[in-house]
Formats: sequence, structure tokens, C-alpha cells
Amino acid sequence: MENRKIQRKNMLKSQVVIPYVNVSDGWKALDFYKRAFGADVSNTIEREDGKLAHADVVVAGARFMMREEYPAYNFRSPTALGGTAVNLFVYVDDVSSFIDRAIVEGATVVRPVEEQFHGDLLAELEDPFGHSWFFATHISDMTEGELTERAKEAGL
Repeated sequence: MENRKIQRKNMLKSQVVIPYVNVSDGWKALDFYKRAFGADVSNTIEREDGKLAHADVVVAGARFMMREEYPAYNFRSPTALGGTAVNLFVYVDDVSSFIDRAIVEGATVVRPVEEQFHGDLLAELEDPFGHSWFFATHISDMTEGELTERAKEAGL
């Protein structure tokens, strides 16, 4: 194992998978993401029935696409499925103030802000539409050896 620094911040610069998030109430979800996460929204498309067909959403520089569930195409939300198997992870400048705003707007704290063994201050939230979000502020880099040792100390 090399003794080099792990640059978690570089993850933001790499090619990424862009999630396409399905929600039970698209317009209400867009409003929540704007208020709670400071989201920028563009390219919204409304279906003939008035529901949200598509929106491009950016939270703290992290892009995702969103649409209202549409069972005919197997687009199902966590509400319809009884939970989610995906966690969305976003780095923010100040995780504590970010989380505080999200709580005021209706997010539920799953795990409060805590320093993690891997060098992040991290919190987990669930939004009102059943999606699991991790928000973090990176506070320290370390070598792979240091990360391995910290993981062991954390019981992993």
C-alpha cells in the first residue's frame, strides 16, 4: 500500500453517474429542494396531467435529474417502494449550517453531524419524499495507511 494522501475532494472532479431521482410529488419536491438545500432548478417539463416529467437540479454543485413517479415506465419513488436502496452524497462548504436549514424546512435527521474516521464532518438526512442524503464537509486528508488504521479503530 502506498503512503500517499487520499484526495477525497478530487472525487468532485471525476466522471460521475447522474442520478435520476423519482418522487411522489414533483412540484412539491422541487420547492422543498430549493428551500431546504438551496437547489437551482432548470429545464422543467410538465406532463399533460400536470405532473413533473423532468427537472435538472443542482445542490451545492452536485447535479441530479428528477421526475415524478410514473408506474407505466417503472419510475417508482421510495414512497411507492417502501424505502430506498440508494444514498445520495454531496459535499458542502458548511455541513452544520446546511443541515440546520434542511431541518427547518422538513428534512429528518437520521444521523447528526459528526466527525467521521475518513476525514469528513458528515450527517445523514431523509427528505420528505423518502430519499436518503449524506451531506459532508471535508476537514482532513490522510494516507491510505492512516485511513486503514482509523477504520480499524472505528470498528470496521
